[in-house]
Amino acid sequence: MTTRGRLARWMTRPWFLTLWCVLAAFGTYASMYGFRKPFTASGYGGAEAKAWLVTAQVLGYMLSKFIGIKVIAEMTAEQRARALLGLIALAEIALLLFALTPAPFNAACLLGNGLALGMVFGLVLGFVEGRCLTELFVAGLCASFILADGFTKSVGSLLLQGGISERWMPCVAGLLFVPPLLIFVWMLQRIPAPTPQDEAARSRRSPMTGHERLALLRRHGIGLSGIVLAYLLITVLRSLRADFAPEIWAGLGAGSQPAVFTQSELWVTLAVVLANGALVLVRDNRIAFLTGLGLCATGLVVALLALAGSRAGLVPPFAFMVLLGVGMYVPYVAVHTTIFERLIALTRERGNIGYLMYVADAVGYLGYVGVMLSRAAMPSREDFLTLFLSLATALAGGALVAVLGALLFYSWQKKGE
Repeated sequence: MTTRGRLARWMTRPWFLTLWCVLAAFGTYASMYGFRKPFTASGYGGAEAKAWLVTAQVLGYMLSKFIGIKVIAEMTAEQRARALLGLIALAEIALLLFALTPAPFNAACLLGNGLALGMVFGLVLGFVEGRCLTELFVAGLCASFILADGFTKSVGSLLLQGGISERWMPCVAGLLFVPPLLIFVWMLQRIPAPTPQDEAARSRRSPMTGHERLALLRRHGIGLSGIVLAYLLITVLRSLRADFAPEIWAGLGAGSQPAVFTQSELWVTLAVVLANGALVLVRDNRIAFLTGLGLCATGLVVALLALAGSRAGLVPPFAFMVLLGVGMYVPYVAVHTTIFERLIALTRERGNIGYLMYVADAVGYLGYVGVMLSRAAMPSREDFLTLFLSLATALAGGALVAVLGALLFYSWQKKGE
């Protein structure tokens, strides 16, 4: 029997397929972060100068999300791996140009980097959606952008401490992640198609035409609006915490040793993966969908309590960052793992969750770009931590209201049927 034949035989065993899918999705997206986040480990002359660089990358990322609404929705399975590797190659070229281009013009290179990387998530998601164990697979995928966010910052900090200049550090960090990326993309390509049992439980997933995309939004626009609004606010909060983690840690008086980024996110990852992955045990799609919305609300309450505790001096810095991360990432990840997945499974709509995710992501990153432009154009005299705590409280509070509205709407809809 050939190696491929033996691997196909192993793939028929549920435990092996689960481990393979989680590892492949996690590893691929974590490797992508090596081309996106290490640059944020450096200060680049202060918070305002760094804000322009972060804004440039996020602007490119946002534009990519809008493009992805069409591209990801229409992407076929055969095209995904080539598209994924091509986009990451373009992102690394952009980091090389960032090193070679003088400031402030090198900000345009980060815009190109974000533009290339924005569609990677949808490509990876397409390999693992529409299955009985999708929540578990996507929880592993989402764990990568929690843990890898901290880990790749640690890599960037270590490269800086090793003498690599802040302009060359992002490019060098990207090169370090090329070998694991190739291995994990190869693993993604070996994942078998959903079984008939998967399709019976979760519905068949397929590329969508423009007419089908608009029709889905018309049918579900009211309910989706609350989810997308909450997702927008959480995206802004998540991105502020991620991109300005060194400044937040410094404001908390906890320093910014390279290891602290990874240590805090390890605890966040564990809690978020357990909470969201457990929903795979709920077979009924409606119950799982409503439970997912309830989980979002619970996470946001945790975030608000952590913010209040920090202001009152009751929560130590490390515990604050972990609790805020858990409260913020539980709802953020639930949208990826459960809410859109179960909505399609429940309604039996023709399509894929990549489309819904890219609608939500496009709106979310549009909001973050707006915040970043306001922050860069109107410098505040307040220290960054004070500004962050105020913004975070408003964002988490608004998201909680939106989630509760969506939960009430869908609960009422059930009663009205």
